[in-house]
Amino acid sequence: MTINKQLVLTYIYLLVYILLSSGVILYNKWVLSPKYFNFPLPITLTMIHMGFSGLVAFLLIRVFKVVSPVKMTFEIYATCVIPISAFFASSLWFGNTAYLFISVAFIQMLKALMPVATFVMAVICGTDKLRCDIFLNMLLVSVGVVVSSYGEIHFNIVGTVYQVTGIFAEALRLVLTQVLLQKKGLTLNPITSLYYIAPCSFVFLFVPWYLLEKPEIEVSQIQFNFWIFFSNALCALALNFSIFLVIGRTGAVTIRVAGVLKDWILIALSTLIFPESTITTLNIVGYAIALCGVVMYNYLKIKDGRAVQLPVDGVSDRIAKELKMEKKSSDLYVPDDIAKNSGGKGTRNGSPDSIVDEEAPFIPSSRVSHLGRSPLSSYSA
Repeated sequence: MTINKQLVLTYIYLLVYILLSSGVILYNKWVLSPKYFNFPLPITLTMIHMGFSGLVAFLLIRVFKVVSPVKMTFEIYATCVIPISAFFASSLWFGNTAYLFISVAFIQMLKALMPVATFVMAVICGTDKLRCDIFLNMLLVSVGVVVSSYGEIHFNIVGTVYQVTGIFAEALRLVLTQVLLQKKGLTLNPITSLYYIAPCSFVFLFVPWYLLEKPEIEVSQIQFNFWIFFSNALCALALNFSIFLVIGRTGAVTIRVAGVLKDWILIALSTLIFPESTITTLNIVGYAIALCGVVMYNYLKIKDGRAVQLPVDGVSDRIAKELKMEKKSSDLYVPDDIAKNSGGKGTRNGSPDSIVDEEAPFIPSSRVSHLGRSPLSSYSA
């Protein structure tokens, strides 16, 4: 029996992604929770992540020259990078703050609202059209989340508002990425995204940090362990690159399945690691309803994408093209030198429907209107 090394490598990448994504979320919860490490300063933690990511990106681009910086004009930076960074910083701030009030399991259930938020923002911004079938799916997802919330034993309105606000801020960031950056033809890979967006997000976070957390740091006994925060930021950075590797080797369907698997694993792990994360039957029923809506939504978007790209050919031709499309749907970034060498035929079809992970939201996207559930889902910081 011959072992396909490429297939094994792909599964290893998927496993690494699932472990890192789940690990970062659980790590953030452990650091922020007053019951454990007791560092209840979500803005400070987010700023540490942004500072570390920006520094690593600077070293990779300017010192080691692993990649070349893109041609960034002041106009593009002022009109595109700054507003995107502002909503990015907001989504991280609100998402991390939610960890202080609600459980990881309930947060994952609330994240099922991501396609709803993104669809609403896309319709408002004109990048998607209001359709009856999509609207019904969004309604089903919303009903599921409401049922799950009703079954939450430790329901906290403050934490829920923080998390939902963070979801809508992230959805708006995704839409703005399409409307502002990609229409200007600017291509950002994970490293250049970190290089431009992380420092700007750090600056935006400084204002609420100075007003809300700086006074608390001055008057309270806050413990600071260098290795804890270094390893935490390193895990978040590694997650960024693991996602980049995963979407370069798999298709949209595979990524969605991995994302759903990760969510269920994370919910189960959180109940074991954090005893206060109690799951009720109503929680599971509500989340299952929401997940059904998400799966149907993803199916419709994949079907729409194939209908647009596939002409009326013979059955054999259509099957062959569908197999190729599974790979193309996951192509995220083609460097300029590769595109030129291929005669300008490089593709860049990375889309939020392929992967949107809050722990690593720097990954660029092009078909924002096709976003499904944050399938692979807060850099929360």
